[in-house]
Amino acid sequence: MSYDRAITVFSPDGHLFQVEYAMEAVRRGSTAVGVRGGNCVVLAVERRALAKLQDPRTIRKIVSIDNRSTLAFAGLTADARVLVNKTRTEAQSYRLTCEDAPSVEYLARFIARTQQKYTQRGGVRPFGIATLLAGFSEPEGGETEGKPVLYQTDPAGTHSSWKAQVIGGRNAKSLREFLEKNYEEDMSEEKAVRLAVQALLEVVDSGAKNMEVCVVRSGGIKSTMEEKDVDLIVKSIEEEAEEGKAGKSGSGDE
Repeated sequence: MSYDRAITVFSPDGHLFQVEYAMEAVRRGSTAVGVRGGNCVVLAVERRALAKLQDPRTIRKIVSIDNRSTLAFAGLTADARVLVNKTRTEAQSYRLTCEDAPSVEYLARFIARTQQKYTQRGGVRPFGIATLLAGFSEPEGGETEGKPVLYQTDPAGTHSSWKAQVIGGRNAKSLREFLEKNYEEDMSEEKAVRLAVQALLEVVDSGAKNMEVCVVRSGGIKSTMEEKDVDLIVKSIEEEAEEGKAGKSGSGDE
């Protein structure tokens, strides 16, 4: 029997092949990096090279869910559009019912629940995307503002909270190891942006031109960085790397 034909049938060794193929679609997508700082969350995504006549504004990998939550995705863009629209509708419905904005955790749970539904019914296929959801938690115990939070969901329908995470691309594992080595608790916004850009430079060839970087600040306010600002960070990282190489070769000659 061919176990990858039907989504609802497990293989004898406990695999759901259609879900694994959806995860492969994510790996073939462009890379997205999320880094949680002390007072912000940075989302940085790789923008694949565009056709000469294409308008870059129409290709967005980082989108707003509502005015307090921002989402980055890796995988099939068409699937992402459908899932983002479902999530936006849920966020508006929550506001109407509860007269308050949904928390980032609530939206992450909703996305994961929707993705999981599409792994358990016949006649549908899993969403071929993974997401990173950024925003701020509700203030607790006399705090004036909430803490930055970063959630990830995948095609199987699991969701989890992260300090820094990479989704999409063939090099996700090595980039995650890079983040593990270089991540610091309560980083400043500048350091968090630099770390996210540094991670993306491992997979992006033409620097700032093929990157989209967004900073989510207190209250979930989203700010997309200008290409020239990202370019300055890229140049500073490249200069630092050159100096490091020169220093090593100098010490080697001695």
